[in-house]
Amino acid sequence: MRTSFLAVAAAAASLFALAVADPVGAITRGGRLDGEDHPYVGLMVADDADGNPMWRCSGALISPTVYVTAGHCTFGAAGAELWFTSDLHNGEPGTPTAPEYNYPFEGEAHGTPIAHPEYVDEAFFLFDLGVVILDEPYELDEYATLPELGRVDEFTSGRNKGTSTVTAVGYGLQKIVGTAQGQGQDFVLDDKTRYAADLMVSNSKGVAGLGSIFKQIDGTGSFIVSGDAKHGGTCFGDSGGPMLADGNVIVGVNSFGLNGNCAGIGGVYRIDQPDDLDFINGFLLELS
Repeated sequence: MRTSFLAVAAAAASLFALAVADPVGAITRGGRLDGEDHPYVGLMVADDADGNPMWRCSGALISPTVYVTAGHCTFGAAGAELWFTSDLHNGEPGTPTAPEYNYPFEGEAHGTPIAHPEYVDEAFFLFDLGVVILDEPYELDEYATLPELGRVDEFTSGRNKGTSTVTAVGYGLQKIVGTAQGQGQDFVLDDKTRYAADLMVSNSKGVAGLGSIFKQIDGTGSFIVSGDAKHGGTCFGDSGGPMLADGNVIVGVNSFGLNGNCAGIGGVYRIDQPDDLDFINGFLLELS
């Protein structure tokens, strides 16, 4: 299980806990079943060197072999299993996982996770970007695409007409009821199902409202999105999932939350910066 506190931050939902009722997930209530709207968004399970599952995240394919996710989803993992089926259940969402999907041990694709070269767990919010390079191509009719340099700078934010929105896509958790993580809260699940939600950009210029944590840091590379019961939000299992603008353009990856109940705003690591685009494009060039 990976958790950091910015209030359950670096796991803004990358939580595995197979031994504890599998409390992992994605878009909160207010979101919608994604179906086949974003077939390039997949569920990732990180493995240790012996092939044992450790935690899970979301992410998106930008080519048949390059899957973009968060740095805290890839750091410390030796391998990754990936599923792109929108619902891994045996029947309706929320029913037991169908055996044919081999979850969580053998995915529809397998790859090697690689974190941004400057990523460190202690300050995950600065370079929270990673990729999984697939062993074999996973062919789709459509993939996510990378943003233009500085795309997030064009966003408008705040509760006014014309506020920018992004679409969050990920797998699983709808709601948490109870106390802080690890202290007995009840998890309300619809896990292993892909959901989407259209979220308002509430602060495009950085990470606001985090007090002294960010006072000495100029430019965290993050932006803030809203979360509420009407429109949805992000939660455990959404880490690494794409924030999409202009259709299928990934402007950021889900990075952190501010409390253990997945309520309120969420933090997104923007990938429209020079070092991030260079990091990802390096793998596309190597594989071309």
